[in-house]
Amino acid sequence: MTEVKGVIIHSIPKSILDKFGHYGLKRWLELISPHARNVYSSTVDQDAWFPLKETLVEPMANIAQLFYDWDLKAAAWDFGRMSADVRFHGVLKLLVKIPSATSLINKAGEFLASYYRPCSIYVPVKEPKFCVVRISQFPELDKTTEYRICGWMERALEISGCKEVKVDIVKSLTNFQPLSEYELRWK
Repeated sequence: MTEVKGVIIHSIPKSILDKFGHYGLKRWLELISPHARNVYSSTVDQDAWFPLKETLVEPMANIAQLFYDWDLKAAAWDFGRMSADVRFHGVLKLLVKIPSATSLINKAGEFLASYYRPCSIYVPVKEPKFCVVRISQFPELDKTTEYRICGWMERALEISGCKEVKVDIVKSLTNFQPLSEYELRWK
């Protein structure tokens, strides 16, 4: 079973509250499964691991239904961006701006692999203003999680000072290819 780290789970209700208010959060909590509601209604242990499908994929589908007119890509991408904002807030945000974008991308595999397990993410191509990020192992990878990762990488690069960031999925485990591959470009 694939799992997601509590730090990602923890950020979702706050992001809903910030973007859609108390009523939006209430509506979402009423819509998600009883198991997910239990997780999200209590204090989430950010270091704990949770089942990916029940606590991230399905609740993200509910977010897409409620707030994004069923546009799962837009919802997941947007919440991936918000997750990067949470990850790199405050003092950490300043630290991210210091290294180059390439340094941040070199760490992307470590950051992302620390959120999902089992997962193998690496960066085989690193050039000025371009890189390739590959996921070679990620059982149960789905489009929702794939789009969240895109949004997260896009926003992380923006936080590090990059402009006109573009993230493209060029290969995907969800399309029965042997790996997922993302091409990232920026100015």
